[in-house]
Amino acid sequence: MKSVIFAIAATMLVAGCTTAERDAAVGGAVGAAAGGLIAGNVGGAIIGGAAGAIGGVLIGQATRTGWCVYRDRHGRTYEARCRR
Repeated sequence: MKSVIFAIAATMLVAGCTTAERDAAVGGAVGAAAGGLIAGNVGGAIIGGAAGAIGGVLIGQATRTGWCVYRDRHGRTYEARCRR
């Protein structure tokens, strides 16, 4: 159980402000929790986190309405039409 909590905490630390980073962080957290609970070890949490992050980005891109959140070189976020 400690490994699942650690994997979730580590995934949430990398949560970013852009749309893709948020999708990856949420997917990674859910995947790490599911992988850790199913496998019962750290390896399962790591594999689940990686798969969840990839899935989160892909599902996020497929369900967007055409607007994405971007970060400029000064660290400010803004919304604009998604780049394809």
